[in-house]
Amino acid sequence: MIRAAKEVRLVIISGLSGSGKSCVIKCFEDLGFFCVDNLPPQLLPKFVDLCRQSRSGISEAAIGIDIRERTFLWDFLKVYDRLIEEGYQIELLFLEARDEVLQRRFSETRRPHPLSKEGTILEGIHSEQKTLEDLRKRADRVIDTSDYNVHQLKEVITHYFLEKGTRKQFSISLTSFGYKFGAPYDLDLLFDVRFLKNPFFVASLRPLTGNDPPVQKYVLELPEAKQFLEKLYDFFEFLLPLYEKEGKSYLAIGIGCTGGRHRSVTLVNQLKRYFEGKGLRTHSRHRDVAGDR
Repeated sequence: MIRAAKEVRLVIISGLSGSGKSCVIKCFEDLGFFCVDNLPPQLLPKFVDLCRQSRSGISEAAIGIDIRERTFLWDFLKVYDRLIEEGYQIELLFLEARDEVLQRRFSETRRPHPLSKEGTILEGIHSEQKTLEDLRKRADRVIDTSDYNVHQLKEVITHYFLEKGTRKQFSISLTSFGYKFGAPYDLDLLFDVRFLKNPFFVASLRPLTGNDPPVQKYVLELPEAKQFLEKLYDFFEFLLPLYEKEGKSYLAIGIGCTGGRHRSVTLVNQLKRYFEGKGLRTHSRHRDVAGDR
């Protein structure tokens, strides 16, 4: 009988090949987690028990697991379900990226995809996506790494996992973006603000961004923007308690405009102030503010 080890927090990191697992494990190391990569699933119970018994007092650990074969996946799911039933504090983090991004990453490193066999990289990506469908559905958190550099990814991991008990603390992730560069894939809610007047067509505001006070003043003084924000605040007052009631621990919100520099940036900054005023842990990023993608 495996002894419950609720005092040991375990984050299991898995996902698609090329989505950044090694980088994320390094992020957890920087956060003070005890990290192990490529641990066989059958050793998970023993590993957590050893953490609990460690004289050094390991209370947070992160494990990277590559799951590419269906039999290996089935073994992991059985062990994972058993550990959950026995009271272990486990968070499953699944990493992914868009097809074209994964394909580019493998091409740049000149490495074959582990499931491509005699086929193309893209065929290997699709095969792995299909194999890991069930694992992705079980994940506590899914992160699309397509649009993050190493530093941005570390910031996201820090936001979600720095504090103990993060799983029980509701957090908000806000992203501004430009539709002409494509919408992010990892959003729970998406709002299109292209109905607002565009500061881009005001000569003095065009070179600025929504991080600059003149642009913020222009956007936030629009009657439509004021009404939109009031309705958003009412919407979130209604929605967030329901999400928390259902056990959801985070919400990823995207605000999009044409180029991702003015309107969306302004509104994300405004929403960040609103959520922080409510005492919620809030992370924001402006994906396209540089305008040079």
